[in-house]
Amino acid sequence: MTGVYLFDLASQQARYLAVRQSTIASNVANANTPDYKARDVVPFSEVMARTASAGITMTESAHVTSGENRIPTKPVAAADAWDALSTSSSVSLEQEMLKAGEVSRDHNLNMGIVKAFDRMLKAAVKS
Repeated sequence: MTGVYLFDLASQQARYLAVRQSTIASNVANANTPDYKARDVVPFSEVMARTASAGITMTESAHVTSGENRIPTKPVAAADAWDALSTSSSVSLEQEMLKAGEVSRDHNLNMGIVKAFDRMLKAAVKS
């Protein structure tokens, strides 16, 4: 019988979502900063592919955001931005709010799956 790694995967996604939310918050905070370039994290699938190929074992939650194996961010291309503010910042507050909504939805889905899996495991152990 193989192990069930759903909780580990959910934990990794929760850390990813925390980094993405922090990046979005930084973009919003710097919306009026001249020449600030908006950033976003790479998709979760790319993060998982890097993690799986490197055979990384995480021993501390801080390891996800520092060093070689941190969740990478990338500048948002000017073509991807909607309207730049008059301060020459590449931050679009509308896009950042949409991204924040995505993060919230993904987090709620993650928590719902973990709760359902936890209930299923408890029911299996009780019977």
